[in-house]
Amino acid sequence: MISHEIRNPLTLVSSALQIIEIQHPEVINFHGWSQAIEDIEFMCNLLNELSDFNNGSTLHHSVFSLEKLLKNIAVSFAMSLDSINSNIEFTSKISLNSDNYTGDKIKFEEVILNLLQNAKDAVSEKTFTDSKGSIFLCAEKISDSIVISCTDNGCGISDDIVNTIFDPFVTYKTNGTGLGLALSKKIIEAHGGTLIVTSSDETGTVFTITLPV
Repeated sequence: MISHEIRNPLTLVSSALQIIEIQHPEVINFHGWSQAIEDIEFMCNLLNELSDFNNGSTLHHSVFSLEKLLKNIAVSFAMSLDSINSNIEFTSKISLNSDNYTGDKIKFEEVILNLLQNAKDAVSEKTFTDSKGSIFLCAEKISDSIVISCTDNGCGISDDIVNTIFDPFVTYKTNGTGLGLALSKKIIEAHGGTLIVTSSDETGTVFTITLPV
């Protein structure tokens, strides 16, 4: 509720500054103007993510094909890499062979996209010499569970911080809010599943989602 009350006037401030910039382009050259705009955008994004985190356990269920959703996400992510001429190699293997899944489709898509974006950031931060950056999205049905993994060979997460990455407001990214992974874990747990991570500086990172069928 507090987030909502702060976000509304802050959005008005952001809109007012944009109008000022359109009417008076010279303000772009004012000292501190660009930084002020960036700070307000960051606060708006933080408040949006805080609101999403608060509602992470509230699911709007529908019946949908999880396999089709994952394949569509994979295609869209691959196209986004192509659009920026990225040298990251992205591959996927999605074979659930199961009936329709009941869950929150929008929030589930948000989780997968967040993991893929994190993988992209991790790969982009690493300098490769004898190989190239790669991301692999895999989904399969194992016994009575659906297992989805997102694997990258990026910079990895060091042992001293890996146990804190799901904590709210803990971030090691520039301009990060520290709510993306915390929200993702909350959403998966609301679906009765688990989200875990294994990582090292040498081999990269694997995020694994396990969902009951």
